[in-house]
Amino acid sequence: MTTPLPLCVIGAGSIGRRHIEVAVDSPAITLTAVVEPHAETRAKLAQQGLNAVATLDEVPAETRACVIATPTPDHLPSTLAALGRGWAVLVEKPFAESLDNARAMMEAADTAGLPLIVGHHRRCHPYVMAMREALPAIGQLVGLQGFWSVRKHNTYYDVPWRRLPGAGPLASNLSHEIDLLGFFTGLPTEVTALTSSATRGLVIEDTAALAFRFENGALGSFLMSDAGASPWSFEATSAENPEIAGSDQDYLRFTGTLGALAFPSLTLWGASDPGEVEWSKPLKRTPGPHFDRIDPIRAQIDRFAAFLETGSDDVLCRPADGLAALEMTLATALSGKTHRPVKRGEVPGDFTGVLT
Repeated sequence: MTTPLPLCVIGAGSIGRRHIEVAVDSPAITLTAVVEPHAETRAKLAQQGLNAVATLDEVPAETRACVIATPTPDHLPSTLAALGRGWAVLVEKPFAESLDNARAMMEAADTAGLPLIVGHHRRCHPYVMAMREALPAIGQLVGLQGFWSVRKHNTYYDVPWRRLPGAGPLASNLSHEIDLLGFFTGLPTEVTALTSSATRGLVIEDTAALAFRFENGALGSFLMSDAGASPWSFEATSAENPEIAGSDQDYLRFTGTLGALAFPSLTLWGASDPGEVEWSKPLKRTPGPHFDRIDPIRAQIDRFAAFLETGSDDVLCRPADGLAALEMTLATALSGKTHRPVKRGEVPGDFTGVLT
């Protein structure tokens, strides 16, 4: 970039602080302000030398873009307010509280003629981009298996909104995985979910077991839990989040007609000779490439700045993809609550993950 992008961050919670850190660190960004309603948090930010303000009206006039890192129900009003000020928007995932809200955000961005990007930052990780390129080597996709399980610390749920319906791991964490599946193979078309709150005893789920059907007929299964300790999660295997201990374990496995791939190691199991791949022949194991560890949130904000300058990027999550990922994330919640399979197109526009 020739000049840094003047950008503000809206919301200084846990994810907002990560956006603030990378914005300060990136030469592609000039952080003009942090918008945070809580006076105590603003005072702490000011002690760090940041311009912490209470409202959007106090953001410097030269600002051209924003990151919205507020709780999901606020994504719609904050996005509309930002677009109304002529700012390009990078909104955290999940895209919105409901499909209707997401569509309203998309319509407002189209009307304003301004970019709207959904913060599925894992797309920017080199392992993710390499996995998408490697998958054709296993032939036609037959099935996949995912296992995401972390033990969130007990004080995580001291924040009141994190205990409310719609704030469990399906909304907070599964949306990442759904978008990754879409980026890799195309999104599921049908999901069946079993959910449980037996471990933490909260009104929200702490564990879910999911079965997926994909457009080509492939099937998949996924276990999600924020109550079970394990080394299996994207955060642990990628070491993308300094607050989560790392591991070197794969948490996704894909099988196809010609072999299998593990993620994120990109270990490939394929043909050991030129003949037919079948069960009497051993599969040849090929280790995956090595990539230096990066912070994908930093990579995302740099790509966002470059995209606003050039208008070109094939990795950042566009609104249509964000909407599709949101739909299947909400479909898992609907399935868990109605105890039936839910197909694409069956999620009501006003459904927020909570049945009333």
